[in-house]
Amino acid sequence: MTATPAYDALATTWTRLHRLGHLQSIAGWDQSANMPPKGNEARAAAMAEMAALLHGIVTDPALAARLQAAEAEPLDEPRRANLREMRRRWRAANVLPTDLVERQQMATARCEHAWRTQREANDWAGLVPKLKEVVALAREEAALLSDTLGVSRYEALMDRYEPGLTTAQVDRVFGELRQWLPGLIRKVVERQSRETVLVPQGPFARDAQRRLCEETMRLLGFDFDAGRLDVSTHPFCGGVPEDVRLTTRFRDDEFLGSLMGTVHETGHARYEQNLPREWLGQPLAEARSMAIHESQSLSFEMQLGCHPGFVAGMAPRIAAAFGEQPAFAPANLQKLLTRVKPGFIRVDADEVSYPAHVILRYEIERPLVEGEIEVEDIPALWDAKMAELLGVDTRGNFKDGPMQDVHWPLGLIGYFPCYSLGAMYAAQWFAAMRRGMPDLDARIAAGELAPVFDWLRDNIWTQASRWSTDELARRASGEVLNPAHFRAHLEARYLG
Repeated sequence: MTATPAYDALATTWTRLHRLGHLQSIAGWDQSANMPPKGNEARAAAMAEMAALLHGIVTDPALAARLQAAEAEPLDEPRRANLREMRRRWRAANVLPTDLVERQQMATARCEHAWRTQREANDWAGLVPKLKEVVALAREEAALLSDTLGVSRYEALMDRYEPGLTTAQVDRVFGELRQWLPGLIRKVVERQSRETVLVPQGPFARDAQRRLCEETMRLLGFDFDAGRLDVSTHPFCGGVPEDVRLTTRFRDDEFLGSLMGTVHETGHARYEQNLPREWLGQPLAEARSMAIHESQSLSFEMQLGCHPGFVAGMAPRIAAAFGEQPAFAPANLQKLLTRVKPGFIRVDADEVSYPAHVILRYEIERPLVEGEIEVEDIPALWDAKMAELLGVDTRGNFKDGPMQDVHWPLGLIGYFPCYSLGAMYAAQWFAAMRRGMPDLDARIAAGELAPVFDWLRDNIWTQASRWSTDELARRASGEVLNPAHFRAHLEARYLG
């Protein structure tokens, strides 16, 4: 008999959840990357069954007594933190009835599957009925969580991705962004209008693009014995820490989108591959939050991937993949990767205009969840906010407007703020790195990437969910989230 029987029983339960979740994650990846169209209904039913099984385990009435007993047991600091995360997950799950979890799984699987073809057809009207069902279920979930957690309905959904984040915090950060971002976009666009930029001449063979992406993943430290790269409609990083599944997408006329998308997803993947193995299967070993996760992808894509020293090192690899051409000169590639041009598509946006895309989505999905607007209202609001924030006309263009992201069809409402918070954290991490390593930029230019990876491993990856997000940031950089680092980074790169 151990001194911690209740805790040990809980740890066994969470190991089982992890193993079943492994199968769920791989099936979800397959659904997006490999599954033939006629398999969707059966897969949706199977995924709903698995979701119900997992929900049943975490809502087992015996867990409440074990959680209570474990609080009184002699636990060291890491196990105490693990228990905190168990309780957080248990509390959220126990609010939701199993039939709601199953209905959400079915509705989102059907909506996402329809979205794949309806987006290409610009068929907003066709998507509306399925999206309304997803939103109705999200509202039902939000109402239940809100009552239990004592927060607003939108905060209850954000809490799934960014524990403890409040709309007051998001309003403050995004409110400040709204004050200076449009002016910065105008300044940079005006400044860059005087530059000459060569556009790479395609076509770019997809097998060559794939080889370049895989070569870059190896350069960035991705372990191909514990993961792979595939193709999907919307790039993502899935799977499990022991078997990470990345996807990208290719176009014949352009290669930087697939390359930088792969760099982005590799940041997610390296986080997953470097979570603490000794705690694998426990909540403590999971990524802290999605803003921290996005800070890893954006550390790779924006902070490192668009760094002039890194770009100079990539130039000969790009020329080797597609043949020499003047557009592949390092200085020209740098201009291409830092070109600021407000456009329709969030995932293709430059890092200066990108936050505007996130602010727009936040300002739509928050009232949508709260019941202040309906799905039918989204296009008009989208058009108005795109015109206001980015000066772009999206009227009638649903494909490149409110249908462009997979998040709403998948029910991932409350996720979008994490992208811009992640960009801010990434700037903060690199500011901390430069304080500790004043020669960091010279080392990146010399092809030494290990200092970046070592810092991230020690301060972010191996810390996993041991600390709250604020405490993790404080330990890594000396302060909680400070958006001033993001503004300083943009001004230095684009106006310096």
